[in-house]
Amino acid sequence: MSPASRNAVLVVLTLRVSYGVALIAVPARLTRRWLGSAAAEPAAQVALRGLGAREVALHGLAIAAALRGAPVRPYLAASIAGDLADIGATLAGRRGLPEGSVPATVVVAGGSALISAAVARAAHR
Repeated sequence: MSPASRNAVLVVLTLRVSYGVALIAVPARLTRRWLGSAAAEPAAQVALRGLGAREVALHGLAIAAALRGAPVRPYLAASIAGDLADIGATLAGRRGLPEGSVPATVVVAGGSALISAAVARAAHR
């Protein structure tokens, strides 16, 4: 992996870890638009913190791999799968979500998946 590609990978992965930390720390604040008032419910916050932990663990492991020169594509593939699962779950629960939640989730999670795919491609070169 070229130094420029590695830097791009590390930036994206660091942003994903940061997002995970924020989800753990303030889940309702980050997800109000996605989940509406349900984001403030303790039960929802359990799942949101779990999502944050997934982001921290998966992308933290990917950072460690990138720093030691190991392949990061498997981690990025798992990240893409997680983003697509978030879209699927949002579509499945759309009846109980605020207006605009579905398109916003498709844009954000879909965009994240596309960025991860681009970074995976750059990492492979």
